[in-house]
Amino acid sequence: MLLSAIIFLPLAGAVVILLGLNDPKKVRLWAVFIGFVELVLGFLCFYLFQTADIDLKDGMELVEKYEKWIPVLNIQYHLGVDGLSAPLVLLTSLLGFCSIVASLNIQLRIKEYFMWLLILQSAVMGVFISLDFVLFFIFWELELLPMYFLISIWGSGRKEYSAMKFVIFTLLGSAFMLVSILGLYFSTGSFSIIALPALVSEAKLFMPAGTMFAFLFLAFAVKLPVWPVHTWLPDAHTDAPTAVSVMLAGVLLKMGGYGMIRLAIGIFPGEAQDWAWVIATLAVISVLYGAVCTVRQTDLKKLVAFSSVSHMGYVLLGISSVVGVGGSVSSVGLTGAAMQMFTHGTITGLLFLVVGLIYDRAHTRHIPDLGGLASNMPFVGVAFLVAGLASLGLPGTSGFIAELLVFLGTFEVWPIITTLSVFAIVLTAGYILWMIQRTFFGPAISRLDEVGDVSLVQAVPLVILMVSIMVVGLYPSIISDAFALGLEPIMESLQTGARS
Repeated sequence: MLLSAIIFLPLAGAVVILLGLNDPKKVRLWAVFIGFVELVLGFLCFYLFQTADIDLKDGMELVEKYEKWIPVLNIQYHLGVDGLSAPLVLLTSLLGFCSIVASLNIQLRIKEYFMWLLILQSAVMGVFISLDFVLFFIFWELELLPMYFLISIWGSGRKEYSAMKFVIFTLLGSAFMLVSILGLYFSTGSFSIIALPALVSEAKLFMPAGTMFAFLFLAFAVKLPVWPVHTWLPDAHTDAPTAVSVMLAGVLLKMGGYGMIRLAIGIFPGEAQDWAWVIATLAVISVLYGAVCTVRQTDLKKLVAFSSVSHMGYVLLGISSVVGVGGSVSSVGLTGAAMQMFTHGTITGLLFLVVGLIYDRAHTRHIPDLGGLASNMPFVGVAFLVAGLASLGLPGTSGFIAELLVFLGTFEVWPIITTLSVFAIVLTAGYILWMIQRTFFGPAISRLDEVGDVSLVQAVPLVILMVSIMVVGLYPSIISDAFALGLEPIMESLQTGARS
């Protein structure tokens, strides 16, 4: 029942807020309590997976299954985690707690805000844990509702426009996903994510496999996001409240990468290898385009948002290594893609938290209007430095090992594309160091003399994320070994495709 508790505890917490809590102080304390318990459950889930005797047939652990949920359509309540999903469950619980603590200064419609934030966490957990395609799709769509309200009500700038743009892009992608889901069901009679790879390889398909793969890939490409369907991301990030930006960049984008690896590649390994050159091309465009756009930004939040487009391009680049060389497919590239999802979540989450703290105190995100903040905000400055250096891939931080694995896994397959992608690190170093220097170490500005550092409570999420960045950077196998194990079934199907 652990996985059901992980999914539905935040939802139950939201119901309690809706029906039983009206005092703002109690609402905040209750949300922090639920977030903390969820964090403990996330660590427990990861620990139990790490210490379990893994069944290499499908690698799933902590399985919960109720086959008679909707028997007429063969829809099951089926949950489980493996090496691919367990670290993402941990990431979601980590960033969920940090987002709740970072939201304690919210003053507008407090009850509704924390209710939607908890519902969002339930929806994302459901995506990573579901092993039935219908259940997966329900949670995938449920995530839209809280995100729309969180951006459109508590955001800033063109918040209604940004919220609606996010919803429209995601819904359009979901429409393509639904077509593939129905195509798979009419072909195999099953919605089981675990059973579908074997069933598809033997079934007479209702529609071409290449079409179903393309539709799934497009749906997940929108969420990742991939150029040219990325334009919703800078708007949503810029106008969303700080905690929502943390969840958006840290967790929601990972739903796209997870879907690509688990579903698009897992179910259609042969088609993934056929499309690998397209994936690699889109990856290098996303990496370079995102980096060039980031260099031109003068708004702190928009700069971090565009950097996410570039860094998610590395996830796509790692995925493109599935084509293999000489009949052999290496797991290094895919492991690097999965690692990049985890490390980007903690790094970008920390960056958005720092940007939010700067804005709360300086009342601006315009980089030319900032400077010399290190003397007044030393702790925030350290957090910004750690996140920035990790983002540009400094050895000893989690960002380094993820990008290294991606480059090692893809260079033999796509040497020119990988070389061009490596060049983006130069651009990343340029905009990160420029941002840090102008914001914290440039000439002091007199109007910022009264700006203060963070309180003890506000420091908690910063410390949590800094520790996670350094621990994974210095001891990456704690996460990379889990990902490698989770990718084993997918690698076996890719090897079969490469040999054939």
